[in-house]
Amino acid sequence: MILPIVKYGHPVLRKKGARIETITPEILQLILDMFETMEANKGVGLAAQQIGQALQLTVIDVTGITDRPSTLELHGQPTDISALMPLVLINPEVTPAGDVVKGGEGCLSFPEIYADIERPGLVDVKALNQKGQPIEFRCGGLLARAVQHETDHLNGLLFIDRMDKQVKLELKEELDELQAVTKAELKKEKK
Repeated sequence: MILPIVKYGHPVLRKKGARIETITPEILQLILDMFETMEANKGVGLAAQQIGQALQLTVIDVTGITDRPSTLELHGQPTDISALMPLVLINPEVTPAGDVVKGGEGCLSFPEIYADIERPGLVDVKALNQKGQPIEFRCGGLLARAVQHETDHLNGLLFIDRMDKQVKLELKEELDELQAVTKAELKKEKK
């Protein structure tokens, strides 16, 4: 089922997600719905907060993105990214493993808003997959950027929090408008 995506201004986007201790049938269904929602909206990643759930759960799929390559290492060996895609990360821990690089980012919770964001170019990731099994890998390129972007969501951080001050100032009008629309919709829902 395609779920509505929460937009900037909704308080759930600022909530740190609860750890998932048990992979329940509800969590498995949520994962399927998140993939369907992400694909329908042409995203490469989606965090639970973006569909209104404050959980430590994100889905990612960078398959088919050729203009922004990704790298993947499993057990210290370079591996094709398709070995992990589509990717489910539950309770992820991300550790920087490379130099900071600037790269373009957008977000499904911020339609039509894009900016260059500085993040480590390589990261080490530890998480559980949808079967509750531990997974560990090192990734770079777009995959590293997506993992960090989505993990930020799980901790209540948004890509605008990592924007250069000048860029954020240039986007202020669009951000304020998006936030106002979201808050107005939330008020309507409460009535």
